[in-house]
Order: sequence, then C-alpha cells, then structure tokens
Amino acid sequence: MATRSTRATFQALGILVALAGVLAVAEVRAQPVGVETIANYMGADRQRILEAGARREGSLLLYTTGTQTRPLIDRFQQKYPYLKVELVRAGSTDVARKVLEEYQAGYEKVDAFELASHGLVLPRDENVLQPFQSPELAAFNPDAIEPKRHWVVVRESYTGIGLNTKLVPSDKAPRTYQDLLDPQWKGRMALSGSSTTPINWVGTMVIVHGVDFVRKLGAQNIRVYNVTGRALANLMISGEVMLSPTIYNSHVAESAKKGAPLAWFSPGLVPVTDSGVAIARKAPHPHAAMLLIDFLASKEGGRLWEEIGYDSPRRDMAAGQPVQKLYLTNRPNYLAEYDDWAKLYQDVFVRRRF
Repeated sequence: MATRSTRATFQALGILVALAGVLAVAEVRAQPVGVETIANYMGADRQRILEAGARREGSLLLYTTGTQTRPLIDRFQQKYPYLKVELVRAGSTDVARKVLEEYQAGYEKVDAFELASHGLVLPRDENVLQPFQSPELAAFNPDAIEPKRHWVVVRESYTGIGLNTKLVPSDKAPRTYQDLLDPQWKGRMALSGSSTTPINWVGTMVIVHGVDFVRKLGAQNIRVYNVTGRALANLMISGEVMLSPTIYNSHVAESAKKGAPLAWFSPGLVPVTDSGVAIARKAPHPHAAMLLIDFLASKEGGRLWEEIGYDSPRRDMAAGQPVQKLYLTNRPNYLAEYDDWAKLYQDVFVRRRF
C-alpha cells in the first residue's frame, strides 16, 4: 500500500505533467500558423520559430532567373545545413507565366522567388504573392520595397551612359540625357535591343523629358543591336561601339577592373534593373522561405551580391557612383505604360531604320 508521502509525490508529479501539457499547448497555440502569419510574424522569438519550423519542413523550392544566386544559396545552406534548396531557373517572364499556370491548375509547390521585379508584377496582381515583413527591411531604401511589401529588391544595376575611353575621352563625354542631342553624336550611338532594357530606358526618357524628347533622340540615328547589355559592352570594348546610353554600370565596373577602356556616367534619373525576393501565398515551406528571404536581404547577402558585380539597395552598404534611381515597377500602371513605351521604342528606334 502506498504511503501518504508516496501518494503526495504522485499527485505532485501529476500536477507537473498536466502543467507541462498546458504549457506545451499554449506554446503551440502561440506559434505562427499559416503562410500569412508566418510571413509577417515579428515577435522577439521570430528567428527561433523560423528555424524550428524550417527544421520540420526540411526543404524549399525557389524559382529564380539564373546562376547568379548560386554563391548565396551555397552560403545559405552552410548556415542551415538541414535545408535542401531546389532551384528552378528560367527568365522572369517565363517564371511568371509558369507559376500562374501552376496556381490555376492547383499545383502549389513553389515557396519563394528571386526574379526581376517586372516578372513579379503579374504574380502579384493574380494574388500568387504573399506580402511579408522582415527585420531586414528597415535597412532598405523605401523605394526598393514594393509598396504593399510583396517583394524587396535585393540586387540591382543601372543603365547609364557608357563609352570607350580610347574613342571618346572622358572629359569630352556627354554627361546628361540632354547632351545626347548634340549633333556630334549623330550616328555614333548604339542601344541594346535585348529584353526590357531599351523599353525601360525609353520609359525613363518619357518620364524625365517627355515623348518629344524621345523622338528627338530618334533623329540622332541611334543604332540598335539585338544583343544583351553585356554583349553591347563587349562591342564597346572592341571599339565597334563608341557610346551607348543603355550600358550597365555593373558591366563597366567588371570590365574596367580587368583593364578594359570603359567609363560609365549617371546622366540623371536612371532606370533600375533589379531582382526582388518574394514568398508564395501558398508556400508549402513558409518558415524555410522566410529564412531564405531574410538571408538574401541581409547585409551578408548584400556583400555577396557585390562580390558578383551587383549593387545593393541597403542603406548601410558602401555606395559606388551616386545615382538617382527610378524603380519603374513600383509605378501603379507599369504594365500599361510598358506597352506604350514598347510601341514608342518600335516607332522611333526600330521601324524608322527601314
């Protein structure tokens, strides 16, 4: 028969077990539940909760544009070795179309995105993206954050005036958009006709100086090369192209370090070519997705972006040549404006050549 002391001990243990159960239930109920809650949780225990959830999830699927993210993904997996990151790579427009088709078919496997922001506009408008919060956002230029926090830009570069310094001495180079109208540059400039580059450049000209200014530029007989910005910079290195207002600062910086005779100038407000990170509204692994977003937006991530040739919009990162930035995709009617700019580009710079 149990003694009074033994019975008291069992009762005390029972109370402790019950209390532990109550506390466990309370803790579970206190944890963020659902993608929206997890993506916006900012409690003091946020990091602990994200890591605990990510350990349970074990993996995540990232839709991205190319191989540029590989060094950052490798470092992320060093920090969180229990997470397997699967990458699906394609152009931003192709990814946008792919994820819309997947969501319409009920295939909801993607967790996060690292895409040019123009590729995130349609997924946002079709309610595929989940607005989120992160402690890292406080360090960012507000213009780098989509107005409703559907994405944050983590890497960027800018198109400005690039030139071959052997053909155009830097002290005689055009420094503003207005300078491009000087008769001495007629027939001596080129544009990259690849992807969104020339259209966003035309849009910037419309916003800054108006449609008539774009038509005046067209009268300068600017050649259009249907090549990427990188390829156009290579043509500038070889001397085939003397001057272009659609050269990326990152390409010039990379080549100039290797001794190429290139220089770059910011002629005023410049269009930002960027890549933003976002979380899917129905992400199967939301804890892991938010850990990745935090990392890609972190100062450590910013340094890694700089190492591979990009600028960071973080305010606590060392800046290169000062630029006045224009984040076109933040404009409320960007897609409609883009169509108008594309037509203007075709009329002024493409069709008039034939």
